[in-house]
Amino acid sequence: MIRLVNVSKQYDDLIILKDFNINFEKNKITCLFGPSGVGKTTIANIVAGIVPVDNGSVDGIGDSLFSYVFQEPRLLKWNNVYDNIDFVLKDVYSLEKRVEIIESYLKMVELSEYKYYKIDALSGGMAQRVSLARAFAYPSNILIMDEPFKGFDYKLKNEMISLFKRMWNLSQRTVIFITHDVEEAINLSHIIYTLKNRPISIVNRLIVNNNKEEIRSLLFNL
Repeated sequence: MIRLVNVSKQYDDLIILKDFNINFEKNKITCLFGPSGVGKTTIANIVAGIVPVDNGSVDGIGDSLFSYVFQEPRLLKWNNVYDNIDFVLKDVYSLEKRVEIIESYLKMVELSEYKYYKIDALSGGMAQRVSLARAFAYPSNILIMDEPFKGFDYKLKNEMISLFKRMWNLSQRTVIFITHDVEEAINLSHIIYTLKNRPISIVNRLIVNNNKEEIRSLLFNL
């Protein structure tokens, strides 16, 4: 389990976190739910070690490896689809193993026939599928997803969520999922933390099981 213990973080006069505590369960999908600008990404970046804390501690990280899926795919446009995934694997696996992994994940995201396409030739949804494949292909322990489906229409968003869940079921890892979209939070997460204010406070810790209508009502009324 990952723990932020009495963490404080301040930028100039802006206090983001003050004696803040939160847990992320191993191999579960935990959602940070709240309005834009509340500080959800700051929490994830503290977990990843990108943002240092002023006070407190981050426990349970050890030698964990991280992968990311952002709102925009952040792919290397001068590389093709295959090489974008190979780029993050080349220092980890042998060539033979990389070929096996990349081919497997491209098949999973239904992009095998596009593996030699440059990124500019892909639609936004296809590019984000490459980003998902890259994140899961890398042998990370912790996956941070920062509003990865924002801007997608209803149909494409649901397709991406289904794809993500299928990939996660095959390669479970600890996921921190950031969103302010109610349906994304409910349909993708095991645990939802609802956040508000600055410094950030946790309003609720919600376990998603068969109580989705109740949780939906709570989230819409925040």
